[in-house]
Amino acid sequence: MHLLYTLAIVLLAVVLSPWFVYQAIRYRKYIGSLAQRMGYLPVTFNFDGDESIWIHAVSVGEALTARALIADLRERYPELRLFVSTTTLTGQQIARTFHGVDAVFFFPFDWPPFVNRTLRLVKPRLFIMMETEIWPNLLRACRARGVKTMLVNGRISSRSYPRYRLARAFFKSVLADVDRFCMQSEESARRIVDIGADPQRVIVTGSLKFESLDAPGAVTGRGAARVQRYFRIPASRPVIIAASTLKGEEAPVLAAFAAVRRAQPTALLVIAPRKPERFADAEALARGEGLRVVKRTELAVDAEPRADVVILDTIGELAHLFQVATVVFVGGSLVDQGGHNILEPAVHGKPIIFGPHMQNFAEIADTFLRSQAAIQVPGPAELTATIVRLIGDPVERARLGAAARALVEANRGAKPRTLAAIGDLMPPPGRRGVIPFRR
Repeated sequence: MHLLYTLAIVLLAVVLSPWFVYQAIRYRKYIGSLAQRMGYLPVTFNFDGDESIWIHAVSVGEALTARALIADLRERYPELRLFVSTTTLTGQQIARTFHGVDAVFFFPFDWPPFVNRTLRLVKPRLFIMMETEIWPNLLRACRARGVKTMLVNGRISSRSYPRYRLARAFFKSVLADVDRFCMQSEESARRIVDIGADPQRVIVTGSLKFESLDAPGAVTGRGAARVQRYFRIPASRPVIIAASTLKGEEAPVLAAFAAVRRAQPTALLVIAPRKPERFADAEALARGEGLRVVKRTELAVDAEPRADVVILDTIGELAHLFQVATVVFVGGSLVDQGGHNILEPAVHGKPIIFGPHMQNFAEIADTFLRSQAAIQVPGPAELTATIVRLIGDPVERARLGAAARALVEANRGAKPRTLAAIGDLMPPPGRRGVIPFRR
C-alpha cells in the first residue's frame, strides 16, 4: 500500500507541476523553499547532530497552537534541540518569531528520499504532528528509526471523515505507526478509532487552541503595541473586522458595511484576506464600491486611519488587532470552505459572527452557539442585518463578548493533559518514573 501511495504522489506531482510553476512565477511561491522541501537543510542546521523534538505545524493556526507547548518542552527536555517545520510561508513567518525554538524549516515532500534526508539532519527523538498532519512515508520512516510519534490537538472534521473512511484499509496501516493520538474531543477520538487507530493509543486532551491564546491583559508585547500604534481609533468610531476572508466573502461584507455606514458614516472596515495573494483582490473590490481604501502597510504611525477600509496586508497582526474591533465576522464560513478559528476574537471578548459553513470547527462552533457566545447567519442578507443590529446595540455586544471570553477561560486545561501524554511517551530526564496519563 505504501508503494502505491508513493507512486500516486509522484504521479500527482507530475500532473500538478504546471500549477506549481504558475504559482512560483505569479506569486513567488515555493522558489525559496524547494531545497528544504527536498530535505536539503542549511549547512548550519543542527551542525553538531544533536537529538531533537520536531514539531510540524502546517500553517499559521497550527503554529500558533504549537506555541503553547514550546516553553514547557524546552524546560522539560533541555538536552534536546527543538525544531519546528511548516508547510506554508505564512506559517514559517509566524514560527520564526517563537522564542525557545532552535530552527524553523519547511516540511519535506512525503517521498522517501526527501523524508530520510530530513530525518538524518533533524535527528528527532520525538515527532509531533499538529492537528491532522498524517504523512504515511514520514511516519513509516520514523517507525523504522525508533522515533516516537504523536498527533497533538488532533481532529477529524466532518468534511474529511468520509474521505478517510473510504481509505480505511490504508489508513489503518498508516495510523499503526503513530504512538499516541491526543484528540480535541470525544467525537474526533471516535472518528480516528473508526478509521483504524488503536483505541489504546487514543486519548482526549481537549483543544490546545484555548491554551495558545493570551489573556487580554497579557497582550502587552511589542507586537501588540506596534499594531495598535497604526490604529489610534476613538471609542465613538465603530470598527468591523472581517477576518480570514476567502474569495466570494468580501462582496457581502462590503454590502453589510454600506448598510452600517448609512447610520454610522465614520465606521471603519478592516478586511484581512486569508491568503496573501488575495490582498490586491480585496483592495480592488473595496475601491470598486467607491470607498477610501488603504493598506495596513501604508498607514501612518500613531494616527487614526483616514480611510473607510483598511486591507490588512501583513502576517501575524490579526490576533492583536481584534482588541480594537466592535464586531468581528470570521470568514471561510459564508463560502463552503469549513470556516476558521473563532477563538482569537473570543479571548478579547468581542461579538463574533460566522456563516453556515463551520464544519472544520464544528465542535467549537456548536459550543459557542449553545452558550449564546456567537451568532451564526445563514447567508449574506442575514449577515448585513446582524452586523447592523450589533453596531446599534452595545448591550447585546457586551453580552456576546462576555460569554465568548468566559467560554475560552472555562475550556483551558488541554496543555497539562497534552504534556502529561508526552511525558508518558517520552519521560523527561530525572522523571523516568512519571505516572502515565489516564483518560
